[in-house]
Amino acid sequence: MATAWSLRALIAAGAVLAAFAVALSAYAAHLADAHSQSRLQTAAVFAFGHGVALAALAPLARRALTRIALFALLIGVAVFSGGLAAAHFFATSTGLLPYGGSLLILAWLVYAVDALRR
Repeated sequence: MATAWSLRALIAAGAVLAAFAVALSAYAAHLADAHSQSRLQTAAVFAFGHGVALAALAPLARRALTRIALFALLIGVAVFSGGLAAAHFFATSTGLLPYGGSLLILAWLVYAVDALRR
């Protein structure tokens, strides 16, 4: 039961990330100054790509390690893309961004290792 809920949560989170990315990209293209556009577009690209990945891969996640990797992707993209957006909108520090990016890298590597173990 918890597994089905966690998979649905990952799929929904992926869809929300993709929607966030589209909105952020539109904001960056039409309202942000030239300096901010690059950071916001980077955040949007990462959020969209990982959102689609989560929505597509979650239904296939039958093993615990796969689900762990996908949740790590979700946390990593939230820290990375969310941190870039928060820095623009709320003037927060970008100090946590390297941790989000590192978690994304680690999550993809865990996913790859798990795929080879199947």
